[in-house]
Amino acid sequence: MRLCATEPALCVRAADRNARRLLALALLLLTLGMLLLPAKAQNLNAGGAARPAAVASIEAVESVGMTVSDMDASVDFYTRVLTFEKVSDVEVAGEEYERLQGLFGVRMRVVRLRLGDEAVELTEYLTPKGRPVPADSRSNDRWFQHFAVITSDMGKAYAWLRQHKVQHASTGPQTLPLWNRNAAGIKAFYFKDPDGHALEILQFPEDKGAEKWHRLQESGRLFLGIDHTAIVISDTEASLKFYRDVLGMTVAGGSENYGTEQEHLNNVRGARLRITSLRAPGGGLGVEFLEYLAPRDGRPAPADARANDLAHWQTGLVTASAGGTAELLHRGGYRFVSDGGLAVDAGGLGFRRGFLVADPDGHVCRVAEY
Repeated sequence: MRLCATEPALCVRAADRNARRLLALALLLLTLGMLLLPAKAQNLNAGGAARPAAVASIEAVESVGMTVSDMDASVDFYTRVLTFEKVSDVEVAGEEYERLQGLFGVRMRVVRLRLGDEAVELTEYLTPKGRPVPADSRSNDRWFQHFAVITSDMGKAYAWLRQHKVQHASTGPQTLPLWNRNAAGIKAFYFKDPDGHALEILQFPEDKGAEKWHRLQESGRLFLGIDHTAIVISDTEASLKFYRDVLGMTVAGGSENYGTEQEHLNNVRGARLRITSLRAPGGGLGVEFLEYLAPRDGRPAPADARANDLAHWQTGLVTASAGGTAELLHRGGYRFVSDGGLAVDAGGLGFRRGFLVADPDGHVCRVAEY
């Protein structure tokens, strides 16, 4: 104050310097904000694609399940041939399960099996019975789904399956070629369980797959766990809207596979696939899209498919809010299998509230709050 009273010119110059400094700081903050805004607004995930910032409703993929015709035969196959362990065995009935499955008069026996850290859920409908898997099903039909069991030794695993007389879906184990950088060296074989559900055994080379699979190679076990479930889709972008943009999963990788090895793995002449892998924020199984770029003659899932049909699979998703996730899916116009909103589990399946919903190609997800 004394300086401004005695030397007014100096006071003006000091104020001017301070103003310029404040202006420079404001411009710097504005520039940083402009640089950060696009990434925040677009919420980019792997693969460079943008998705809405407010979602991420799925925490994990906790299981994969299918409908079976004879539970005892299926449990024997999965435990004796693939070395799964039984975790639980319950029978449920009542209005809540009718609403959940979208079927009247439901009585289900549900068995949960575990291999390593991953789980499979088998459901036998004691009533009402459904239809068998279509005898002419092909790997490019859009009701196709499988899960991939990781093996420590493809040669030994294939010999073991042959010893147990499994039905082939591939012509034999295939090693994907070196030119396919994202899939080179992966060994794979498709086969079927007693009801005709497609399954895969898979062995990763040293430079591919999760670190846990390489660590478990030394366990002495032939079958180590489940890496992912794969679904045939008609349009990758449409499926990404469902699994990534609404459910909040993240693209983890992809490749385009073709050639004689891929043809004989899928047992489809001229097979050329766009493959996209996704993961949930909290882990669990991966979900893999199989879009057939060729041939394009795969059939859509039947419009009257029901949960008690043996072609029915369901991918088990964990959410913190079943109601909130259901609202997002309703807003997106997706088809609900469950009848009448959220169902409460009253018989020991393990979740508090849940529902079944179909993706754009009819693959069913069970979304549950635990």
